[in-house]
Amino acid sequence: MLIQTLGMVVKLDQLLEVLVTTLIFVLIGLVIFAIAYGILSRVFHIHKEIEEDQNTALGIVIGSIMIGLALIISAAIQG
Repeated sequence: MLIQTLGMVVKLDQLLEVLVTTLIFVLIGLVIFAIAYGILSRVFHIHKEIEEDQNTALGIVIGSIMIGLALIISAAIQG
């Protein structure tokens, strides 16, 4: 009764397969995200500009780029 109320999307026998697939996509997304952050940190010298020079505008731009990249990765994973 409780399981019907919760509206299980994945049946319990398929849960392991879905979890493994999800973890693989999460790892791929994090690797791509880390590579993009590494490239951006080399181009914009993020640490110096944001922490030492208090460049708020660059912080907003880098944050926007990261959010946009996360949306693209999310859309690619969903298919």
